[in-house]
Amino acid sequence: MSTPTTGRPLAVVTGASSGIGYELAAQFTGHGYDVVVAAEDPAIATAARNLRRDNGPEAYPVQVDLATPEGAEQLAGAVTELGRPVDALALNAGRGAGGDFVGGTDLRDELTVVDLNVRSTVHLAKRLLPGMVERGRGRVLFTSSIASTMPGPYQAVYNASKSFVQSFAEGLRNELKDSGVTVTSLMPGPTDTEFFERAHMEDTRVGQGRKDDPRTVAEDAFAALMKGEHKVAAGSFVNKLQTAAGKIVPDRLKAEQHRKMAEPGSGS
Repeated sequence: MSTPTTGRPLAVVTGASSGIGYELAAQFTGHGYDVVVAAEDPAIATAARNLRRDNGPEAYPVQVDLATPEGAEQLAGAVTELGRPVDALALNAGRGAGGDFVGGTDLRDELTVVDLNVRSTVHLAKRLLPGMVERGRGRVLFTSSIASTMPGPYQAVYNASKSFVQSFAEGLRNELKDSGVTVTSLMPGPTDTEFFERAHMEDTRVGQGRKDDPRTVAEDAFAALMKGEHKVAAGSFVNKLQTAAGKIVPDRLKAEQHRKMAEPGSGS
């Protein structure tokens, strides 16, 4: 995968075959970045073709299963093989599994949520952040979620995984505050992506409810990343309001509200 330098900055975006990840990659190429885009499905090749610009930014696809340690190492190796510094890192890959934890979800699905949302985030950050810190510059975006602010009945593992990502991002931001590397946490609400279908949540209130445009979410995220902001509640005003309310509403009330939105069959 080794290529000559183009003189353009390089961004790495995971979960980039569709949804927020694809739109984040489009923000980078639209602002003059070359991108390495990664996802587990073959659609990542099509995404890369659509992201390329004539006589402009390049997109390098890497089809890889980041829910495995081997997949994370493969992506890190592909980035290293380019022989170029990483100027921006958007760790966005993630998935959910909706349903009753006891009897309603498969253990393998729940562990995949942990492996992809939590383990791969730590793994890739450990591999790619040191070079950024060594150079004394770079921008990092972690896709957390408004779900990180509340207990998640019927999405218990997913919400817990996003709480981890949020805490991890905030801890790293403090560690790196004098390094020249900024860390931003993206906290979207329900967004019009394939998430709810893949999580088997099409029959829930949240799955059937109003959702934000992933392009709008990505635009908000990119702007916050470039400013080096701490976090961004991207998307609609409702999401921003819910994020703010999450700081003062008791957990038991947030859990009950989440239950009403995520309980199987609640949408009908």
